[in-house]
Amino acid sequence: MSMPYRRLGRSGLKVSLLSFGSWVSFANQLDDDLAVRCLAAAREAGVNFFDNAESYAGGQSEAIMGRAFKTLGWKRHEYVVSSKFFWGIHDVPNMTYTLNRKYLLQAVDASLERFGLDFLDLIFCHRADPDTPIEETVRAMSDIISSGKALYWGTSEWAADEIVAAIEIAERHHLHKPVMEQSEYNLLHRRRVEKEYARLLEDYGIGLTTFSPLATGLLTGKYLEGIPEDSRGALAGFEWLRPNFEDRRKNEKVRALKAIADDLGCPLAQLAIAWCACNPKVSTVIMGASRVEQLQENLRSLEVLERLDDEVMRRINEVAGLE
Repeated sequence: MSMPYRRLGRSGLKVSLLSFGSWVSFANQLDDDLAVRCLAAAREAGVNFFDNAESYAGGQSEAIMGRAFKTLGWKRHEYVVSSKFFWGIHDVPNMTYTLNRKYLLQAVDASLERFGLDFLDLIFCHRADPDTPIEETVRAMSDIISSGKALYWGTSEWAADEIVAAIEIAERHHLHKPVMEQSEYNLLHRRRVEKEYARLLEDYGIGLTTFSPLATGLLTGKYLEGIPEDSRGALAGFEWLRPNFEDRRKNEKVRALKAIADDLGCPLAQLAIAWCACNPKVSTVIMGASRVEQLQENLRSLEVLERLDDEVMRRINEVAGLE
């Protein structure tokens, strides 16, 4: 099956249904050479959207991806690239855990420098900032779009009412509105996208760039017998993921879902990714990978899409529930 492309919400931009993100992997697991090979494999499969963030590996992730673009010799019109801002990488006042104007305008410039690019296609407010008025953030993000340093802006893991507030402020003041939201969405984490955002998606046409389709690896099934030494769960600095991998109730669901995948003759990871892609409200499903072979296997999730008929979806929903 060839790669489908979906509009990013009601915008005119089209992104590949499956996309590639660098969280955890770049710098932590992938060096420049492996990053080049992964990006090349993704592009060969039809992926055109590559997700990143300022805070990933303290800025190194953006730099590695930027060097990979240059090494591959891709033309700027051939791909869509994003970054996200909030956490910051400079531990001084106004530069961490904020969406104030000073930080945002400086952060996008620094991001472009690390990427070696003239503009980003998408920029996200990586989390909501309770200490900065939403209007200040909206005006700063709108000014970045007007400057040409980015083409579209959106939010990540914001509450529905916060997104609506940002949209209404932008409309009231004739500013560039947020057009996309990046949220966690997988078989073990559904409620925000399917319930909290339901009216938001219908009324405002926000595009969804969802992440963690494998629940940080839990939905691969590889943690059913403990945490492998070569896995993300064993990485230094990611100890906070271990309670998730060791959650008995979640692992019971994973076992039941694996049985469904076995009946379909596909890996659980492919089933989980294909399930996310089945939601027509999802513009793109962001995948991560630490090996080319892993990425190529996950890209074959497209082949599973047509097998997710009503009966299979009923079985999946009976197991997964609405968490």
